[in-house]
Amino acid sequence: MTENPKELNVLAEASEIIYGDREKTYGKPSKNLDVIANLWNSYLVGRITAEGYHLNAQDVALMMVLLKIARLANTPNHHDSLVDSVGYLALIDRINNES
Repeated sequence: MTENPKELNVLAEASEIIYGDREKTYGKPSKNLDVIANLWNSYLVGRITAEGYHLNAQDVALMMVLLKIARLANTPNHHDSLVDSVGYLALIDRINNES
C-alpha cells in the first residue's frame, strides 16, 4: 500500500487538534461528546411525533447550537463558540425567511 503524503498531513493535523487545543478548550472528548449526546437526545425527544421524527435544516442548526453549548460548558468564555452559536441561530432566521 502506497502512503499518500496529503492523507498523512490531514491525519497529523487532526491528531494535533484533537490531542492539543480542542482538548484544552473543550475538555476530555469522551465527556464532551457525552454532553453533546445528552443534549441532542433531549432535543430529539421533543421532536418525536406519532410518525417518528424527520430532521430538517433548522433542527441541524439547533443541534449545532447545542454542540456549541456543550463546548461552552467547559470553556464559557470561548469566543469562537459564542460566535458560532449566534451564527447558527442567525442561519435559522435566514432559513425561515427564504422564499
